Amino acid sequence: MGMKKKELDNFKKILLEEKKKILNHLQNLSDTAEEEEITASGDSVDIASLEINQSNITKIGKRETYLLKKIDLALEKIESGTYGECESCGEQIAVARLMARPVAQLCIDCKTEQENVERKFSSRSEEEDEDDIGDEAEEVE
Repeated sequence: MGMKKKELDNFKKILLEEKKKILNHLQNLSDTAEEEEITASGDSVDIASLEINQSNITKIGKRETYLLKKIDLALEKIESGTYGECESCGEQIAVARLMARPVAQLCIDCKTEQENVERKFSSRSEEEDEDDIGDEAEEVE
């Protein structure tokens, strides 16, 4: 059973407001970056600081651009009538979860399972790295 029209309209409003905030923030970041480039002068410490700021602005911009894509996808799902359906199991995502994270694509059970798999995989990679280090140490001895 899908969501009521009133709930969908509410989520659409939330998503559009978030999109507007992000677009404004990205524009401000872009303006700030341009201003810093224009006024860039000074010693090597000033220039290094400017480069760090530019790097941080780029990271934030990439993260927010990714979130914008998720917002657009959620808005498309509202239009197509599939918003709130888990992309893994097809069950309805709890409204409380969507209120906390309106761009959620997985129900809490599927998301938890995904994170467990990722955690198991990343800890396995770390163990393999440690084994490689141990092997290298044995070769040196």
